Amino acid sequence: MLKRLLAGWLGLAALVVGSLASAEPAHYKIVTGPERGTYIQFGNDLAKWVAQPVGIDLEVVASKGSAENVQRMRFEPGVKLALVQSDVYQAFVDMANSGNPEAGTTIRPLRLIMPLYDEEINVVVRADSPLKTLADIKDKTISVGLLGSGTAQSATTLYRLMFGQPIPEQNIQHLSNEDALAALIVKKIDVAIIVVGQPAKLFNDMSPDLLQQLRLLRADPNAPETNRAKQTYFPTTIRQSSYPGWLKEDVPGLTVKAFLVTYDYGLRDTVSNLNHFADSLCANFDNLQEHGHPKWKQVKLELPTLVRGWKYYGPVEKHLRACIANRGAAINAAAAQTTQPTQAAQKPRTPCTDQERLLLLCK
Repeated sequence: MLKRLLAGWLGLAALVVGSLASAEPAHYKIVTGPERGTYIQFGNDLAKWVAQPVGIDLEVVASKGSAENVQRMRFEPGVKLALVQSDVYQAFVDMANSGNPEAGTTIRPLRLIMPLYDEEINVVVRADSPLKTLADIKDKTISVGLLGSGTAQSATTLYRLMFGQPIPEQNIQHLSNEDALAALIVKKIDVAIIVVGQPAKLFNDMSPDLLQQLRLLRADPNAPETNRAKQTYFPTTIRQSSYPGWLKEDVPGLTVKAFLVTYDYGLRDTVSNLNHFADSLCANFDNLQEHGHPKWKQVKLELPTLVRGWKYYGPVEKHLRACIANRGAAINAAAAQTTQPTQAAQKPRTPCTDQERLLLLCK
C-alpha cells in the first residue's frame, strides 16, 4: 500500500518534470571535488537522475574541493550548484562575522539546498609507523591537502582543536590525495589526511601491494584530543567492508558533513529551473539511493534547523518541504490502512509541523 501511494504522487511529479525534458535545456555547472573522490560521483548522480529529467544539462566539474567550490559558486559564470563541507562553510561564516569583508562578500549570498552525508576524515600513515591514534600526529610532517580544498580546512581545524595550536608551518605539505599517499610510502611525510566518503575509489583503485604499506589511525574515544575535536566533528566508523582489500577490522574515526549549496538567485528562469531541480530531486530520490553512490543510502530527505549564519534557498526549500510533507502523508495514509479495525475509524493525524515539535505538541 505504501509503495502504491508513494508511486502515485511521485508518478504525478515525474509526469510534471518529465514534460520539461523536451524543452531547450539549461546549461549549468556543479563544482565537486577530485576525480577519484566521492563529491564528483555525487555530482554525476545528480546530473543523471535529477537534472536530466527536467531538461537541465548539468556539467560536473572537478575541483580541489570545498573552499575552491565556494569561490567558484560565488563568482564563476554558469556554476549554479556546489558541494561544500560544513566546516568550510562555517569557516567562511566565522570570518565574515569577525569583520573580514571578502569572506562576507563571498559567503553571505550563498544558500543551502540540503545536507547530504558524512565524509570520513582518513588519517593515513605507513604500515610500519609507530603512530597508533590521532593524538599521536602532533609535531609530525603532515600533508593536509591542496590549498583551496575542504581537506585542508578539515585537517588544519582538526589539528588546532586537538592540540590547541596550528600545525607548525615547517610540518605542512599541500599535496593532492594521490601524491600524499605516494609521499607516505617513500617516507617523505609522516601523515596524510584525506577527507573522502567511504567507500572511496581513491583507496579501492589502489593496488593491494601499495595498500598494504598504509594504515589508518584510529580516533581513541577516551583521549582528550578526540573529545576536543568533537566540538566540530562527529565520531564514526570506517568500515572494513568499505575496503575489504585493505582493512582487517573497523576503524573508529571522525566525520564532517557535506552540503549541496547554491546562490540566492532572483532571476525568474533560474529560480524556475532550480525549483524543477528540487521537484526532480524529490521524485527521483529513491533512484539516487538505489542506483547512485552507496553514500546516497545515508542521505535523508530532510531539512534540519540550521546554525546561525546559514540559510536555505527559499524557493527550493518551499518545494522540498512540500515534497517531504507529501511523503509523510503517504506514509501516514498507508499506516492507517494497516491498523486494526477498532482503530480504522480514527482520523489519521497529519504530520507534525516544525513549530509543533518546537512547542512539544507532538505525541
